[in-house]
Amino acid sequence: MRDDLVNELISSLDSPIKEAVIGKKAAIAFSGGLDSGIVALLSKRYADVTLYTVGVKDAYDVKAGEEMSAVLEMPWKHIEIDEKILEIELPRMIRITGTVNPITLSFEVPLYFVLKLSEESVVLGGQGADELFLGYSKYIGLDEEQFEAVLKEDMARLMNVTLNHERAVAEEFKKTLVHPYLNEKVVSLVERMGISGVSVGDVRKPLLRDAAMMLGYPELAEKPKKSAQYGSGTMVVLRSMAK
Repeated sequence: MRDDLVNELISSLDSPIKEAVIGKKAAIAFSGGLDSGIVALLSKRYADVTLYTVGVKDAYDVKAGEEMSAVLEMPWKHIEIDEKILEIELPRMIRITGTVNPITLSFEVPLYFVLKLSEESVVLGGQGADELFLGYSKYIGLDEEQFEAVLKEDMARLMNVTLNHERAVAEEFKKTLVHPYLNEKVVSLVERMGISGVSVGDVRKPLLRDAAMMLGYPELAEKPKKSAQYGSGTMVVLRSMAK
């Protein structure tokens, strides 16, 4: 039964990815982790794919991205950022998106730079995986009522704030942005499974970990999670700028 669900998940992700990238050159906003790693593997079936990792020098995501790109045997590029670059680009990012919330800006920095600097016209990412597959550590230990309230709030923010921000950036840089995890087939599968189906105790995103194993990459399944603003080092730079 579990294998059937994992196969269905892979198929549900594979279909929109194939449609978006087949015969093209594609870029992956790549943290070196589970979510973007699965997207990268499936994209590789149909397109020439380059992995892009954004971060300060020696950031966690940069090290993970370089290491995992070798495991996946896929070309990889590091887009290095620092305080000087962010001083120039953050005002432009605010102008493009209308976003002034510092938290939103901090975790959207990596995708902004991939959309701006990637050579490919199609860019894919792992957006939505944490909400759908319960990847955030804040979900652990909540009772059912608390959990449903927090998840509802997170999904509303994703659909009404985050995606609008990202679409504005993609339009500015004339890129096609693809969110495979938010495909209706994936969402339908998760809704059908319910909370108990996608969560196993304190294990985060077990269904995606099973998918990585089934695809033959246990290294992805075992990869620790860091949020984008911390994995890329963006939050440290922004705090320094604020001071």
